[in-house]
Amino acid sequence: MRVSRRHVLAGAAALPFAAVARPASAAPVLRVGVGIGDVTGPAAENGMMGYSMPQQQTAGIHLRTRARAFIVDDGTRRIVFVTAELGALFQSVHQGVLRELAKKYGDRYTEQNVLLNATHTHSACGGDSHYAAYDLSILGFQQQTYDAVVAGITDAIARAHDDLKPGELTLGRTELTDASANRSRAAFERNPDKDHFPLSIDPAVTVLRFRQGGRDVGAITWFATHGTSMSNGNHLISSDNKGYAAYAWEHDHAGVRYLDGPPGFVAAFAQTNSGDMTPNLNLKPGTPETEFENTRRIGELQFQAAKRAFDAATEQITGGVDHRLTYVDMSDVAVDGSFTPDGRPHRTCTAAIGVSMLAGSTEDGPGLPLPEGVKNPFIDWLGGIDAPIPQALADAQAPKVVAVPFGAMKPYPWAPEVLPLQLVRIGQLHLVAGPAEYTIVAGLRIRKTVAAALGVPLENVLMQGYSNAYSQYVTTPEEYDSQQYEGASTLFGRYTLPAYQQEFGKLAAAMKAGTTVPHGPIPRDLRGKLVSFQPGVVFDSAPPLKSFGDVVTDAKSSYRRGEQVSVAFVTGHPKNDLRRDGTFLEIQRYADGRWVRYADDGDWATKFRWTRTFVSESRAEVTWDIPANTPVGKYRVVHFGAWKHGLTGAIAQLSGTSRAFVVS
Repeated sequence: MRVSRRHVLAGAAALPFAAVARPASAAPVLRVGVGIGDVTGPAAENGMMGYSMPQQQTAGIHLRTRARAFIVDDGTRRIVFVTAELGALFQSVHQGVLRELAKKYGDRYTEQNVLLNATHTHSACGGDSHYAAYDLSILGFQQQTYDAVVAGITDAIARAHDDLKPGELTLGRTELTDASANRSRAAFERNPDKDHFPLSIDPAVTVLRFRQGGRDVGAITWFATHGTSMSNGNHLISSDNKGYAAYAWEHDHAGVRYLDGPPGFVAAFAQTNSGDMTPNLNLKPGTPETEFENTRRIGELQFQAAKRAFDAATEQITGGVDHRLTYVDMSDVAVDGSFTPDGRPHRTCTAAIGVSMLAGSTEDGPGLPLPEGVKNPFIDWLGGIDAPIPQALADAQAPKVVAVPFGAMKPYPWAPEVLPLQLVRIGQLHLVAGPAEYTIVAGLRIRKTVAAALGVPLENVLMQGYSNAYSQYVTTPEEYDSQQYEGASTLFGRYTLPAYQQEFGKLAAAMKAGTTVPHGPIPRDLRGKLVSFQPGVVFDSAPPLKSFGDVVTDAKSSYRRGEQVSVAFVTGHPKNDLRRDGTFLEIQRYADGRWVRYADDGDWATKFRWTRTFVSESRAEVTWDIPANTPVGKYRVVHFGAWKHGLTGAIAQLSGTSRAFVVS
């Protein structure tokens, strides 16, 4: 087996600590639990979060989005780790989940020991932030999306809580070099420490393997690549490449059927420092002809790498769990000179985005969040975007040319400045949970700071981005000076990264010493402060001489494996019933004298597309690309939905069934 330079250095660094490690007999007995929840939002006419394209609204489902929860309890302390297939994990969601957990469990789960993070798919529903910057292209706050996300994450944690049993954890590692590329090479090359990444990517794959009673029950895999295999022209809800990796492991290889009750295996694919890592290896975004294959290919590579590390995961987790969290006003941090490039003290400043941020990332999908000539009532309600830019802010943000001063907008900043910084220890593995997208060198510097403060090997410290809140990018000062997309999106000025290094270093020092840390300022609670200009459902109607659930285009009588089945139905608006923990479709197989579900809208081979055909009329198209391993037999397509009565406003369920057909 090839041994990388990283493994050699990590092994050497670990030697001084081997002599003082606790003997195996002193290791605490762990209890572990795993769970899955459904965070899929409205499958029609809801803006997607990621590309900031107002016209990118949902119109169906390819892969449902899930939250995957893991709990580790050492008998004294407990930590919760959740990866949700979302564009970002907003502070509003963090606050909402903690409120729900407090209702169910009192003070068992708090902001201190719960770590929530997102995969950063750009094809999930948006509108669940309480800060305006992240709702601009979605026409405001979307209560349905928010409720679905909070409920799904809470469900995942509750299911992991109920699943707690004695277990063990092991670590595995490998490298993956063909599932990411550096999309900001000009900025990366400015870093004096860039040689740590000779391929200009972070190839590290780290896997935490969960077992109960000698049985594998789950895995968390960390790898840095963006959730942008699906393009900004896609309108189907998708968990993107990391979602495919999770699906491939759980469904095809572990036999999970999400609607059949508790899963047999839970596989989360978490991000690390993926700010400048793209899955589009040719540095061009996908197209409608290539995006699904790109998603599958990059997802399959991550799954295969994770499985290699999982199968070789022999390093036992020892030492229990620990956690520290503090809130920091990142717009006003006095940074010590030991963390700055010139060795002099500096300060962070009020949040602002730069002009080059508005162009988007051309490698993953260019977009203009606030295009000229497009009327956006939400922006008008907020008072527009032409806020004055004080000269002091322009100077503090230099060399960034400020486009919109997020932190100076009224009556509330458009992005949070009081942010949660968290450090979680699972045995010898340490997770630095930050509320942003960190470039690989920015992540490296934070990891080095934390590793040095803790006195642990660098490879045992991971940067867990997209955690507990969202505040865009963090670049190194050298990258910031280049003012590429990532630098223009680094909100708090040139010294944002040094501020994070300093504050995370404090958390690490406290964990090392066994002392507490200050809570810090309390973040805003902005419930009820934002509105939505996205029209809701007024009523649904069926076409003349048709009823809800009627088949408009039926299946053929027979198909061969590899062909596509397509059936269309008269339907209602998907917002009438999100069917969370359910499905809009079933591919049913006739077996043992009855029809049984074979696939649903959480399967890779199916697609549910919704189309408005007239003012209040709509159509559902269900397609099934018959996999090569599909058993020969009789099948049918069933659609489930709901429609809204125009006079009473009542919601009624509907269903429709295709003719039976034979697959041979």
